[in-house]
Amino acid sequence: MTEMGLNQAGGTSLSELAALFLKLGTTAFGGPAAHIAMMEDELVRRRQWLTHDEFLDLLGATNLIPGPNSTEMAIHIGHRRAGWAGLLVAGSCFILPAVVIVTAIAWAYVQYGKLPKAEGLLYGVKPVIIAVVLQALWGLGRSALKNKPLIALGVVAAAASFLGGDEVVILFGAGFLVAVARQFHSRKFPSGGARLLAVVPVVPLAATAPVVTSTAFGLWPMFLFFLKVGSVLFGSGYVLLAFLRADLVDRWGWLSEGQLLDAIAVGQFTPGPVFTTATFIGYLLAGLPGASLATLGIFLPAFFFVAISGPLVPKLRKSPFAGAFLDGVNVASFALMAVVTWQLGRVAVTDWLTVTLAVASAVLLFRYRVNSAWLVLGGAAVGFLTTLLRT
Repeated sequence: MTEMGLNQAGGTSLSELAALFLKLGTTAFGGPAAHIAMMEDELVRRRQWLTHDEFLDLLGATNLIPGPNSTEMAIHIGHRRAGWAGLLVAGSCFILPAVVIVTAIAWAYVQYGKLPKAEGLLYGVKPVIIAVVLQALWGLGRSALKNKPLIALGVVAAAASFLGGDEVVILFGAGFLVAVARQFHSRKFPSGGARLLAVVPVVPLAATAPVVTSTAFGLWPMFLFFLKVGSVLFGSGYVLLAFLRADLVDRWGWLSEGQLLDAIAVGQFTPGPVFTTATFIGYLLAGLPGASLATLGIFLPAFFFVAISGPLVPKLRKSPFAGAFLDGVNVASFALMAVVTWQLGRVAVTDWLTVTLAVASAVLLFRYRVNSAWLVLGGAAVGFLTTLLRT
């Protein structure tokens, strides 16, 4: 007997997906590495919907396409567990809480001309996030670092990232290095999976939106601009800042420098995807219609790219050549995530209280398997109370 709303392959109802990703979208502070760590905790450790290897394959595939990585992971997982409907539900529910929160902040910003104070909340949340990411790295590392050559490759990829290497070059370079090495070792010509693999690097180039050349503000030019950004952007929120400044501030003058920095700050201190910076900017420029179109424009490519690449992941894994490529990408993804964790840790863990929060969170996660969402909320409460006591 088939239960209404269940997907036969994954066995997950749309309501289960919606509830999980609404919760993650509400509590996922700390950027993509932290979001992915919380997904790993919920999906691999707690619900066992995916194995570590399956999770790593999806993470590797996500890193090969432009757009917000954590949102694309949510979309991939939704597709894997509940088909095309799951793709839409998981991605939308992960984005929705942040969009609502950012829109409310944008309304207050327009009304009162300043951002709410959020430093106290982040002070307590950041060290907790470090512990959450470390837990994810521990599990993912055991799957990604399968042998000594892959461990050595991970070290090289991490060193390249520390030295400022381009993350796309690191990912593709690691993938092709492992694939070629294994083919040379087996002395077999690449199978059809190599041709299948060639589709993935082409995807970002195939869907670049039209370039907006008008300097006069309009909803349609704004939508096309954010569609373009969502179609071509690899990297962190700092890369997003460069895109936004170049066009919205320097070229067209739609925003001031101060407004742009405030928009980036909102994306950083609210939960969920950093790309909801676009929601804030859209509201500043054109109210609710602007917020809606900016959000749609910057996130729509993520759904498209996952819809195109998601069904290929199982086929890639079955091909020896493409599977080896994916192993290399997974190791590089792990290395990049480790480097980001180190960089975040230097900012987040700065005094005895943040050290205590990080260590206590790590113990509760590793030893007692406390849900990471509760730890994030607890860290926010500690940070808020600490700020009150200091003022």
